[in-house]
Amino acid sequence: MATEIPPEKCGKCQCETRHAKSILYQILNKEHGNETKCQLYCSPHGSAGSMGCSCADRRVVLKMPEAMWRRASEVLLKTLNFIRNLPSFYHVPWEDQRVLIQQNWAPLFVLGMAQDRVDFDLREISAPSLLKKILLNQSLTTSNELDSSSLGASFAEVQKIKSLLWKFWDLDISAKEYAYLKGIILFNSGCHALKCLPYVQTLQQEAQQALMEFISTMFHRNLSRFAWILQLITSLQDIDADAIEDLFFRPILGEATLNILLLETLYIKPDWP
Repeated sequence: MATEIPPEKCGKCQCETRHAKSILYQILNKEHGNETKCQLYCSPHGSAGSMGCSCADRRVVLKMPEAMWRRASEVLLKTLNFIRNLPSFYHVPWEDQRVLIQQNWAPLFVLGMAQDRVDFDLREISAPSLLKKILLNQSLTTSNELDSSSLGASFAEVQKIKSLLWKFWDLDISAKEYAYLKGIILFNSGCHALKCLPYVQTLQQEAQQALMEFISTMFHRNLSRFAWILQLITSLQDIDADAIEDLFFRPILGEATLNILLLETLYIKPDWP
């Protein structure tokens, strides 16, 4: 059962595992992805509690799933193309490439949504009560199978994403700032298990320095803007990757997992002898 969530007022190694190719895999491996301009819709501009419910168990799905699956796939494709076009990324050992992708794809994806101004509407879903299942003669096994196919994503985590998007839009970030931000996020020296940490730290520091210099030049040394953007980066790194996968990609992933799909698409694998 789905309940529409009304919008509030607008506010300012390639893996060795082989599996059937999912719809998303086919989209990401097209040579030229279709790009469409998005329309900006009114959306909540607050925290998860802004809709008057503190329940952590609320689950949501997309109101217009087919259209948003396509838009999300386009954003993911652009993100992968950005990584492909960074020679410095391929100078990092393949083990570190894998870590950087697995731990940073989610904030990169949200950054891409912000740059493309992709907004989305939600519907709340709720599982039928045990009494209703009994009255409708639904077996627990059958209903559990149905529930597991439409669990949706955590409402609280999705609201964090929407809130972050609006904060980026409020700052009216330029294309060049987004490029530097993606470099800072991708070369996250805080990632666990990096073998070549000093090199990754250097790349991240270079991206931060370039962003600071750009802001200083374009905004008359207004470094408070730089500080605000760095705060947003910290918030981006707290994004729940599972919520993104559940909301935007789970229905089109098939049997694949997004982590493996991304690694396959970028051909990140060890150099076997």
